[in-house]
Amino acid sequence: MRSVVTGLGVVAPTGVGAEEYWTRTLQGVSGIGPISRFDASPYPVRLAGEVRDLDVTDRLSGRILSQTDRLTQIALVAADLALADAGLDTRRLDPYDIGVVTANSVGGFEFGQHELSNLWANGPEYVSAYQSFAWFYAVNTGQISIRHGIRGPNGVIVAEQAGGLDAVGQARRHVGHGTRAVVSGGVEAPLCPWSLAAHLPSGRLSREEDPASAYRPFTRGAPGHVLGEGGAILLVEDANSAWERGVPHVYGEVAGHCSTFDPPPSAGRGPRLEAAMRGAIADAGLDPADVDVVFADAAGVPELDLAEARAVTAIFGPRGVPVTAPKTMVGRLNAGGGALDLAAALLCVRDGLIPPTVNVDGPAGEYDIDLVTRARPASVGTALVCARGYGGFNSAMVVREFR
Repeated sequence: MRSVVTGLGVVAPTGVGAEEYWTRTLQGVSGIGPISRFDASPYPVRLAGEVRDLDVTDRLSGRILSQTDRLTQIALVAADLALADAGLDTRRLDPYDIGVVTANSVGGFEFGQHELSNLWANGPEYVSAYQSFAWFYAVNTGQISIRHGIRGPNGVIVAEQAGGLDAVGQARRHVGHGTRAVVSGGVEAPLCPWSLAAHLPSGRLSREEDPASAYRPFTRGAPGHVLGEGGAILLVEDANSAWERGVPHVYGEVAGHCSTFDPPPSAGRGPRLEAAMRGAIADAGLDPADVDVVFADAAGVPELDLAEARAVTAIFGPRGVPVTAPKTMVGRLNAGGGALDLAAALLCVRDGLIPPTVNVDGPAGEYDIDLVTRARPASVGTALVCARGYGGFNSAMVVREFR
């Protein structure tokens, strides 16, 4: 069975809805700015990619809002958008014929922080009963399932930035085993004091205060990355089932996927991103020459950027394929990052336009990649999306035009 993407639900710092996000991305509009969701003045990090154009009170009931973190609210909106885009009413399907697989890496931190404050300030009787699940990684899968009456295969992937791709990879496997459709992807909402404090020890967050210089991957002396919130939820369907129901459009096929894990530093072996990339290409039944663009992980940390550039050149040759990182406009979204890049890759295939990597004039010489810094028209039939999660996770996915 072939797995195709028929619906895109995007909630990002640069737009709510796939088309708004895509238009601003091609224009190079940045969604990175000063943190406004809390007072960040005591912290060395002051910038983030915030979703500023989303009013959840217009989209979700008060009952749902009271029992969910912003994380889940974003996920529910994104899932609604994906299903509407695909023209699929889940209530018309056997509930066991559709599943949900999402990715998340921090859980409902903001909800949890609020309830911990209640615990210490007022006592246990003031802690919300919803804390029991609102913080949990799997809550998005559960709430989407409940909202849309879905009872088929479900799960959650926790692999930091790699999680969104791995979730869609799992969705593809479910479709291959006979499930008609799977709601899948990843979102994140890590912008609260507790979450920021947890991210700071990694040493990878940019401390620049100018949005134009805060996140500049593949440049000499890159200062790190910027956190962001949001992501994308996609509808992955069996191609035959999609055509039988009269699907309005198909964005592309999920053709290949591979995930790997880095060995410990003491092992004396290198990172495994290249193996994931080669595995995804092979899983799609393709050769490297068939890939028209690479969506990079783009850590914004010099040694990690160099490792990724070397993996790209080892497979495609020096400057052998266009490379882009549109996440420079939104920040790294943890589990939402790979899923959002996947949505961008599918739109790139649809429109024949490679989105830019902003705030970068060109890569430093040691990277030797063809980094796209302005929207570039191109004949794109196949895209490779890469993601690395903190702790050694690697994932790569191939999407291509569906014929």
